[in-house]
Amino acid sequence: MTDHSRIFALVDVNNCYVSCERVFDPTLNGRPVVVLSNNDGCVVARSEEAKALGIKMGIPVFEIRPLIRQHGVVVMSSNYALYGAMSQRFMRILGGFVAPEEQEVYSIDECFLELTAYEHLFDLTEYAQQMRQRIKQWIGLPCCIGIGSSKTQAKLANHMAKKNPLFEGVCNFLDADPYLLENLLSTVDVGEVWGVGRQIKKRLNALSIVSVMDLMMADHTMIRRYFSIVTERTVLELQGVSCLAIEDVVPDKKQIISSRSFGAPVTAIDDLREAITLFMLRAVDRLRSQKLLCATIGVTIKTSRFEQPYYNPYITVTLSHATDDRLLLVKSAMYGLEQIFKSGQRYKKAGVMLLNIVPEARFIPDLLADQEQINERKLLTFTLDEINKKFGKDTIAIGSCTFKNRNWAMTQANKSPSYLTSWKDVWRIY
Repeated sequence: MTDHSRIFALVDVNNCYVSCERVFDPTLNGRPVVVLSNNDGCVVARSEEAKALGIKMGIPVFEIRPLIRQHGVVVMSSNYALYGAMSQRFMRILGGFVAPEEQEVYSIDECFLELTAYEHLFDLTEYAQQMRQRIKQWIGLPCCIGIGSSKTQAKLANHMAKKNPLFEGVCNFLDADPYLLENLLSTVDVGEVWGVGRQIKKRLNALSIVSVMDLMMADHTMIRRYFSIVTERTVLELQGVSCLAIEDVVPDKKQIISSRSFGAPVTAIDDLREAITLFMLRAVDRLRSQKLLCATIGVTIKTSRFEQPYYNPYITVTLSHATDDRLLLVKSAMYGLEQIFKSGQRYKKAGVMLLNIVPEARFIPDLLADQEQINERKLLTFTLDEINKKFGKDTIAIGSCTFKNRNWAMTQANKSPSYLTSWKDVWRIY
């Protein structure tokens, strides 16, 4: 179903990871900064100053060491706890501008809002500027906002707001000069359109559709004939026909995965036990936060692909009933690990998967299950949650998996403190 009369906004934090680091370390302002992936491997975020030096997204850090030394580029390790905490604050602020069903959290730093109901109450460009100012004032993050008649238009408008200072951070397709907009869109590569990947871009180029304006002016029925209904919807969305609604209800998870690469190869099963335990605890945290249960788990361990022979086993363990019991899930993961572990291998990565996931509210327990024991374990799990919530993450964990400097720990040589999630890292004012 399509709609010609809806209005959407996309709010996006500028250079999110770098901006989060700058909030707590203002000395980074104005300097080229890059944030690295797990184990300090590749560049996953760049400041505008780093982009100006030609540093590409995803490039391995060892390839730009000379550039880093020459220009004094600040290199940071990823601090996902900090970024996640800042994202939660960012989303809560935006939630104050619309009703809950009008907000869709799209990613850690992007959020769709439906503004249809506010068109006759506010000047939407000014309303969006209020959002930007409040976010900047309350949590220090810079952001840009795109407004359009569809989610695809809003996404494209956001791109325009970032690339063109004349919009002052807010690009409103509904209020922009049509001649200016046409000229600008004629210079934007069609690959910038949401949903147009490299292969589709190549095929569009072969049809002489090179710019966003070319695609916007294309016949949507012709696009459907050459591509698919999905690409046709992209064209319709560009033309201002809303085909995608705000997804205020998150669909049920099919699986939850928690995995990491190790900072150095691991050979001992005890090290793998610690790592698998931590990954399982992280997965269960996500499971419980969404009020879900799982009935099957998967365990995998891997050597490096450059090692011969490459060893990449995977095993599933089926539980007697769906659960979110940390102790039971960790015990099951340990059983799976022992089945697939082979001594003499140099393991580089491990992970766990929670499978056969069901909402807790829809779970019907087995009549023969020991309900008294299940209730006792639920009480224990709830108590662990409350202690960690009050005193900080991992105040109580299972085994030694959260101790620092473990053999399997990720390389994070330049990680900033966890300012918002750890008591020991809270600023002290004298």
